[in-house]
Amino acid sequence: MRAARIPVRSGRLPTISVLLALAAVCWVLVVLQMGTHGGGDPGTIGFFVGMWILMMAAMMLPSVWPTVLVYRRLEAARRERGEAGVPMGSGLLLAGYLAAWTAAGLVGFAILQAGRVVQIDALSWDRSGPIVAGGVIVAAAVYQLTPLKDVCLRHCRGPFGFLLEHWRPGPLGAARMGVRHGIWCIGCCWALMASLFALGIMSIPWMVVIAAFIAAEKLLPWRRVATTTVTVALLVLGLAVALVPERVPGLTAPQDGVQQPEMEMTS
Repeated sequence: MRAARIPVRSGRLPTISVLLALAAVCWVLVVLQMGTHGGGDPGTIGFFVGMWILMMAAMMLPSVWPTVLVYRRLEAARRERGEAGVPMGSGLLLAGYLAAWTAAGLVGFAILQAGRVVQIDALSWDRSGPIVAGGVIVAAAVYQLTPLKDVCLRHCRGPFGFLLEHWRPGPLGAARMGVRHGIWCIGCCWALMASLFALGIMSIPWMVVIAAFIAAEKLLPWRRVATTTVTVALLVLGLAVALVPERVPGLTAPQDGVQQPEMEMTS
């Protein structure tokens, strides 16, 4: 597939607008569901999966538009050469992408539930819980500096090369490319999501913060500046959670199987 045949500017604004609109709808649905369910408890697996998909769509769609845009341009180039296009190919690409993140969310849910079943008293919130939560966030900051993070982030920031290398034709091919791109994205962002679990998986304010971190790393032209800024922010946040959790706004802490705002507990 020759890059010269790809329309350079076609579809940029419509693609970004549609993805931002979908993300906005998902944010509204997440906020409405949080109002009826509560901000800390992930609930049953059915509720969690539904909420997780909405959360991933809300958090990730604003930063995945370069991949969708490149896919649309490559499809346009194929149609210009008389090859068959893929109806709803962009939607299938996004479906595969969200499917990969859903699988990752189920792993996180299983780990969270296993921790609750074990109920190690030494790890309870009123003992070493803040240190454990802070340690998870500090570990996320350390991961930011690893070669694996760098490789995964380069794949996320370079969708043109990724799609050319992994191109698969047809509807199934679009979904498979979405899954593969989602796997690279998970490799890039799993530690940030682990931080969200530590801060309170259903916390709207921290969802917004983590989504902003992800968007900054993927979209800003100054990659190393963005990554370094996020790393420092995670390090400071992790130390604050471990040492002075009562001063961390919006932090949720587990109590009797349900997470409650740390500020309310201390007061």
